[in-house]
Amino acid sequence: ETTIAQFGVYADEIGLDMGQINLVGSPDLAAYNVTWSDAVGYASWLDSKLRSSPLTPERLKAILEGGGRVTLPSEAEWEKAARSTDGRIFPWGSQPTSDFANFNATEVFSVGSKPCDECAYGLSDMAGNVWEFTRSPLQDYPYDPADDLDNLSEDALWVMRGGSFADSINNVRAAVRGAVDPGVRSKTIGFRVVISSAP
Repeated sequence: ETTIAQFGVYADEIGLDMGQINLVGSPDLAAYNVTWSDAVGYASWLDSKLRSSPLTPERLKAILEGGGRVTLPSEAEWEKAARSTDGRIFPWGSQPTSDFANFNATEVFSVGSKPCDECAYGLSDMAGNVWEFTRSPLQDYPYDPADDLDNLSEDALWVMRGGSFADSINNVRAAVRGAVDPGVRSKTIGFRVVISSAP
């Protein structure tokens, strides 16, 4: 998940007042109260920064120059990252546990504070903490990944996955989907970025 500190660098550069959107707290907390448009803007900004920075690792620069881009994950990418290829109920397996996820709680946790080596691909925070925006518009699922078109009208409802700190264990299952209007801000919604080769 993207942290307050990471999003803050972007916000400062574009003149977004983080206090005005009530995005305050420890810099290592998951960024929240961001809109879908904020998340897409951050991903585009980060893509540009990584392409132009002399500090970008050569392997990453080669991926970007080869057609990759920094973006929000598609819903299909997010689900594969959470469930792997074995169809897990939760990113760590089939048994509910709070060892690897922040749910049934009152506050956002620091990103990575519940490491999960057991999770698909070793990814932490795929369940709970904050719902994560995807670049996929809400439609019947499963669907053709080619339908993940982030140039659709911003009036579409955009899919979120993962559940949040405020949700019960049922809402942090890897198969659960949510969707919101692109202008919604909530303490329970954040995002992560991926390097994607998808158009």
